Amino acid sequence: MYAPKTIFTWTVLFLLTLCVVVLVYARMMERIPRGEWGGTYISMKVGERSATIEYDCAHGEIPGPLNVDGEGKFELRGTFTPERGGPVRADETERGQAATYSGSVKGNKMTLVLKVAGSDDTETFTLEKDKPADLFKCK
Repeated sequence: MYAPKTIFTWTVLFLLTLCVVVLVYARMMERIPRGEWGGTYISMKVGERSATIEYDCAHGEIPGPLNVDGEGKFELRGTFTPERGGPVRADETERGQAATYSGSVKGNKMTLVLKVAGSDDTETFTLEKDKPADLFKCK
């Protein structure tokens, strides 16, 4: 049979290991903070399970959890839909395109890089939590 001291030692080791695993997992599962993020030509509303983005002449959506890694970096899939000024025709449908939203969050600042599928171009935005957006909608 095991001595009480050995049982106690193994129990403590097990509990310490469990705590480390939980802390590492929690750190890996951090998310972009919920709320309003604003910047020049962009507004982002982050909810519990998704985000919506408004640009001057477009909008986008990022479904699913908005997880960041331990360094605050992310790479998320979503959509980007261009808009145009003037009236919308009755038979007109939105043409959303697949997009990748990558970047990082540090405190209340976010760098967001948009890459639309099928294009080599990227556009980089700087956002700040709870800052009003500086938008000029095309509509």
